[in-house]
Parts: sequence; structure tokens; C-alpha cells
Amino acid sequence: MADPLSDVVRLLRPRAVLANPISGKGNWAVRYSEYGQPGFCIVLEGSCRLAVDGEAPIAIAAGDFVLLPTTPAFTLSSFVPAPPVFIDPKRVPGGDGERRHGEQQGPPDMRSLGGAFAFDTADAGLLVSLLPRVVHVRGSQRLMLLVQMVGEEYEQRQPGNEYMLSRLVEMLLIEAMRASSSGDAPPGLLRGLGDERLAPALKQLHARIEHAWSVHELARHAALSRSSFFERFSRIVGVAPMEYLLRWRMEIAKDLLRRGELNVAQVAERVGYGSSAAFSTAFSRQVGRPPSRYAQAAASLAKS
Repeated sequence: MADPLSDVVRLLRPRAVLANPISGKGNWAVRYSEYGQPGFCIVLEGSCRLAVDGEAPIAIAAGDFVLLPTTPAFTLSSFVPAPPVFIDPKRVPGGDGERRHGEQQGPPDMRSLGGAFAFDTADAGLLVSLLPRVVHVRGSQRLMLLVQMVGEEYEQRQPGNEYMLSRLVEMLLIEAMRASSSGDAPPGLLRGLGDERLAPALKQLHARIEHAWSVHELARHAALSRSSFFERFSRIVGVAPMEYLLRWRMEIAKDLLRRGELNVAQVAERVGYGSSAAFSTAFSRQVGRPPSRYAQAAASLAKS
């Protein structure tokens, strides 16, 4: 049986970039302008207040992991208000040592690792479509172990450090997705995987992407009537079943084309199309350019 979350993470191929230790003591505040790309905060010690624009402020503490899929403007601070220091993450580079806010001497009240994700795939919008604006994971022993390991890897810089960090980031991302599969998540794959009826159908679809699926056949895996399945899938996943299948096939096709190991006809067969012409028409309509041109552009980008 396929694991759709693993499918998504494999397509994104995440890695952490621009990471910096951040600490604060006393009364302090730092205001970050909008970044627009996926960002994260891992709390290593202590606690503080996080206020993301448009969302209710939250308290974050040691062992917590916060993911902001689009990283809007936000303020990180002590629990007593203080005049903020302003930082533009697009202009301030990462990797230049710890940033200390508030009192400069003595042990900090809070210490965290903050930074941004980069994805080796060309379309990180896939992550944004899956998650709410703020993902806050707390109280997980597994997560606390991962957070501790990320902190150690970042500080110790041992051989193999880059590979270890990329794998740990993948695991943190999966934990964030798991935590967001409840009814509070926006319509999408995560909500579908959290639904006991839809999850079996989604897993079957991901396991056999090349199969000529029908709504009726998927409904049988969900133990629902065709009409009930269609309504439930559309409401919880956010698109009709066949539209979801089309979108996922195109995500797989884009990944295969970027890799450059298969020609267009082979990619068409891999994602369930009986002819290159039918695949090219569907791909062009969904992506905005023919698969051959998409593959050429990806190859040029890889060489640059």
C-alpha cells in the first residue's frame, strides 16, 4: 500500500537553508517582515511568544516545532512587550552565528533555531496547498528527539552534517504533516488522509497512479456510494476525485521529466496515459507548456 505523505516528501526533497540560532533574555522582541517561502522555528531551550500576522499569538517552548508554509510577517518576543528589532529575512543572510536579543549577558531565557526550507523540486507550492498557515507541533516525544538531533547537528558540524540535516528536516516535515491531518486542516490531501473512509481510496490511488481509475471504483475502496464518495471527497480534499488524480499524475510527470531519465512516451505510460498525444494535451493544459519543453527547461536549469 502506498504512503501518500512519503510520496509528497519525496517529490519536494526538502533541505534546510539560512538557519540561525536565535536567543533572547529579559524583555525583547524581533519583528520579521514577510518572506513568502516556507520557514520554520525549532525551540531548543526555554519559551517565548510567537505572533504571526493574521493569527492568534501562541506560546512556544522547548521541543516545539513551528512551520510557516508561506512565512508571513511575524513577531518573536518575550512574554513582556518590548520595542521590536526589525529584520528583513530576504536581506539578512543565514549561517552568520547566533542572534541574541534583549540582555546580552547571562544564560538566555529562550534559544531556538530559525530558518527557511529549500526544495529540490521546482514546485514548492505543493507544500503550501497541503498545510494551514501556521503548523505548531508540541508535546511529542518523537518530535523532541528530532529537535534535539537537529540542534546537535547544526552546532557540532560533524562529517556528513549536510546529509543528516536534510534527512532530519524530512522527518520534521512529516511530523508536521501528521499533526495537521485533523479536521482543523484546510481541504486537501492531509484532511483526506485523516478521514477513515477516504484514506483507503487515496492510498490505493497513490499506489497505482497508472491505473484507469473511475469514481465508482474509488468509492468501493471507501465503502461509500458513488455520489456520497464524490461529495465527501470534493468537500474534504477540496477538488473532485478525477481532478485530484489528474493533478497528482502531473506532479509525478513533472518530477520524472525533471530527472531526464525517461522520454515523454515513457513518462506518459508511467502516469497512466495510453498515448503521448493524450498525455501532452493534458500536461500542456495543466502545466502551461508541452512536456518536451518542460523537460528542456528543467535540463537547462540543472546545468546553470
